[in-house]
Amino acid sequence: MYAGTATASVAAAALLGAGALLMSSTTAAAPGTDAAPTGRPAAVAHTVAARSATVVGPGVRTAGDAARGRTGDPLVIAHRGASAYAPENTLAAVDKADVLGFDWVENDVQLTRDGVLVVIHDTSLKRTTDAEEVFPDRAPWAVKDFTAAEIARLDAGSWFGPQYAGARVPTLRQYLQRIGRNRQNLLLEIKSPETYPGIEQATLRVLRQEGWLDRGHVSSRLVIQSFGADSVRKVHEQRPDVITGFLGTPAVADLPSYAKFTDQINPAHTSLSGEYVAAVHALKGPHDKRLRVNAWTVNDAEHALQVAGYGVDGIITNTPDVVREATG
Repeated sequence: MYAGTATASVAAAALLGAGALLMSSTTAAAPGTDAAPTGRPAAVAHTVAARSATVVGPGVRTAGDAARGRTGDPLVIAHRGASAYAPENTLAAVDKADVLGFDWVENDVQLTRDGVLVVIHDTSLKRTTDAEEVFPDRAPWAVKDFTAAEIARLDAGSWFGPQYAGARVPTLRQYLQRIGRNRQNLLLEIKSPETYPGIEQATLRVLRQEGWLDRGHVSSRLVIQSFGADSVRKVHEQRPDVITGFLGTPAVADLPSYAKFTDQINPAHTSLSGEYVAAVHALKGPHDKRLRVNAWTVNDAEHALQVAGYGVDGIITNTPDVVREATG
């Protein structure tokens, strides 16, 4: 999977680019967890306003004319969209990633009570919506306990900033349509599969109906990942052509068993070393290609350079412009 990320940010009045092949994965017992942030990363909060615009000047291209070239390594993947600069997993975050010039976005999918796939990270609606105010008697506000129509009523933007008031939790269909319009690519995480029996089949059904399981998308625009090994295995069994990823850091001795059903091993960056990346790269996945490694969630230049030095194939980040500048 390739993704171009050529654009310029305020902090670097120069043209930078990043792109490469993408692959992601999941682990049964990852040493780190994808902890939900309580807000914007502290290290970048003070630069959010400045980074919301691109610099226009000699030698610097705006997002509108940024070449989506596929050169360089590692690939930079916008985590939950450009989630340092817009409310995570919303269409606004996807659009912000597009404005910044990033082709690859990551998202999370879960099932509502009436079986609709929605894009949200937490299994509870409380942190990123106003569910507690709209439905005060529905604690703990679990996604699985609400219908799609009820979730569509919620404000998923005001928690992040007043300018995003009224943003909604998108359905997977809405999300796919938006990134399709933006010509973006998708690293899709099946969230908490043990909570949602059949979510793999449901996800594949929506992807197929929206045209995301044709040859073009499957070959270069889509990866499905999960922390659940069984979930990744189910996706591989149902659609062997789809590239899959396993989120976590399996023991080196266990990697050959994962290579039977996943194309990527995607660990927390705090669990990585150059030796581990080399061990993953030494194996081939079910598509007879070298296993790849995408590290998450890296939000500062220091750690971006560190994991890039390990030889990772991709970096998943809330601050894609910061990572691109560090590694470009």
